[in-house]
Amino acid sequence: MVGTSVIGGVSVAHEHADLDAIEAACGEGQTETVQSLLRRTDVTEAFALQTCNRAEAYVVTDTEETGRAALDPLVAAVDDDAVEWFDHEASLRHLMRVACGLESLVVGEDQILGQLRDAYATARENGGVGPILDDALTKALHVGERARTETAINEGAVSLGSAAVRLAARRLDLADATALVVGTGEMGTLAARALAEEVDSLVVANRTLARAEHVADTLVCEAEAETTAVGLAALPTALETADLVVTATGADGAVIDADTVATAGETLLIDLAQPRDVAPGTEDMAGVTVRDLDALQSVTDETAERRAAAAREVEDIVDAEFEHLLSQYKRKRADEVIGAMYEGAEGVKRREVARAVSQLEAAGDLTDEQREVVESLADSLVGQLLAAPTKSLRDAAERDDWSTIQTAIRLFDPNSNGTGPLMATGVSPEDIPDARERMPQAVLEQLDD
Repeated sequence: MVGTSVIGGVSVAHEHADLDAIEAACGEGQTETVQSLLRRTDVTEAFALQTCNRAEAYVVTDTEETGRAALDPLVAAVDDDAVEWFDHEASLRHLMRVACGLESLVVGEDQILGQLRDAYATARENGGVGPILDDALTKALHVGERARTETAINEGAVSLGSAAVRLAARRLDLADATALVVGTGEMGTLAARALAEEVDSLVVANRTLARAEHVADTLVCEAEAETTAVGLAALPTALETADLVVTATGADGAVIDADTVATAGETLLIDLAQPRDVAPGTEDMAGVTVRDLDALQSVTDETAERRAAAAREVEDIVDAEFEHLLSQYKRKRADEVIGAMYEGAEGVKRREVARAVSQLEAAGDLTDEQREVVESLADSLVGQLLAAPTKSLRDAAERDDWSTIQTAIRLFDPNSNGTGPLMATGVSPEDIPDARERMPQAVLEQLDD
């Protein structure tokens, strides 16, 4: 029997929301968001993507209304103006745009593709990815890879880390500066790598000293800046000599506050973390200037302008892949219905052939050649009778004429008792698993003709 399912999505991101709103929408984190959504009996699949400048979640449910009800608690503490809602098709298109970096603060940034891939793995590990989200997410990842290999969307400042360096260069002479990078995750490492090419000396700080030492040692091989490593306990001392600090940890709370910078003197702090690494009130300390992700907007706007031509090429790729994905889903739905039609016909054929063979055998000997003639005749009749309906169903799927398909299901589905619809009118085709995997070879041959 054919089911009904649609994707629904919600996003709180930098385009419409500030950092406080994004932090509120992140809740207990990416994994917990997926798990909490799956605890609802009306959610069959769930996915969450959380980065420093976006919090998004997607569910598969029977109706769009049910999906919105499931997602609504995630954004209950966020102003409506900061929230974007997506129906099924809008979710598919938005995921592709996110993967391509078109929705990123730094247009075309590479990190989002890895973040999306990690979020996909997290959702899979927690049982959140089924056939519908799997198609949507793998297509988004594929389109994101195409955008970066076929266009110049990721040329120039390709990360928030490099954008932070450009922002710092507007205020400081980096060539004589000492920089401190706090955090050695992907963002922190990218910032350290970008700074190592610009500053005189660089200190890498991390909760795990061994990790900080590893990153610092790697940078020694890549740049001429003097690099050292410290643990977080040494932050106050490191801040005393730093002209510039870039923070990008994954800590749940602040790692730098007013006490930490009490003896820092003139220092520029750029906070790339979400939740923020720099506590409120730190900017009030004498000589301390704090900039966060919102301040990077001017830098990223310049990057977006330079990448405008490439972005248009990526938009064309997204449009083409989106149409291809929809056609693929429509084909799946049509194949599901056609497969059910042929399965029903095959059942009738087998029954009638058996009856005819039994009667012929009762009247006399029936040779193998005669048996094959009877079976061939039945196959030919089924094929010729269903050829026209097969074409009509595929045409109906292309036109989104689901009322015609619904009628066909009631007529031909062997499981239908004819007392009610087997799927809701107007439901999109994405809820159909790959029916070809379950079809008999004879049916597949008919579909491939």
